[in-house]
Amino acid sequence: MNIIISNSSNIPIYEQIKEQIKSKIISNELKVGEMLPSIRSLAKDLRISVITTKNAYEALEQEGYVESIAAKGTYVANKNLEIIREEQLQKVENLIDTAVSIAKISKISKEEVQSMLDILYEEEK
Repeated sequence: MNIIISNSSNIPIYEQIKEQIKSKIISNELKVGEMLPSIRSLAKDLRISVITTKNAYEALEQEGYVESIAAKGTYVANKNLEIIREEQLQKVENLIDTAVSIAKISKISKEEVQSMLDILYEEEK
């Protein structure tokens, strides 16, 4: 599994791991029922503490993205894709709400904000 850790980031390492695995699940790169690397194996590959990897897996399990089966491993859970999509939509809506509030205070027009969105979407391609 390809996970990139940034030691210079303000985001804790376990959170970076969690978000990247979650992203792989949401994009269907990791499929329902697929086994994740063992905690020890991933920790060794990333050259980090087993505890850090364990924290990432536990957070993913609490959020319903994976399920752990004793002595067998951790697997991508059968979480409803509509629920995942709704969670993501809610996050985007909250961020846009914050951005719009800042834009209004700063007297940035709707057209300027739309232009920014268009540019950011184009950069993704």
